[in-house]
Amino acid sequence: MPKTTGVRLVINPAEKEAVIKEVLSALPEKAERGQSIDDIAAQCRLMPVWADMDGDIVRGFAALKETSPCAAELYAMGVKKEYQRHKIGKALFTAVLNYARRQQYEYLQVKSVRNGIDPEYDSANVFYQSLGFRELEVLPLWGDELPCQVFIRNVNY
Repeated sequence: MPKTTGVRLVINPAEKEAVIKEVLSALPEKAERGQSIDDIAAQCRLMPVWADMDGDIVRGFAALKETSPCAAELYAMGVKKEYQRHKIGKALFTAVLNYARRQQYEYLQVKSVRNGIDPEYDSANVFYQSLGFRELEVLPLWGDELPCQVFIRNVNY
């Protein structure tokens, strides 16, 4: 990985996988819904992926999955705990949002666990809402014990 500071688009699929594995391995609670870290990283090989770097140190990443010609999903995102609350997540989302606008998507969505189930997800939900996401619906995608909260955001908001 080249020495850079800040958010950059990762092009090489193997590098995408390495970045995602490194961050998610530092956040074991992120491997959920029956998906291993390896599964999540492999799924992201063909998606646009951004990494936040400080030289050789990976601090966080975001991956975007096209769900239709007019919408995309913030498929996976993570910031290592020691770098959280330093505006890295916001910088990653800004890169995703700018890309979504260039691709002329109308909406972005993100899936999380409904509030009140797990404090880690409650914190993530507050973060998503601070970025302009709004609750759309709760779906039983991950079973009764992990109700899936779908958030949506207009790209041009």
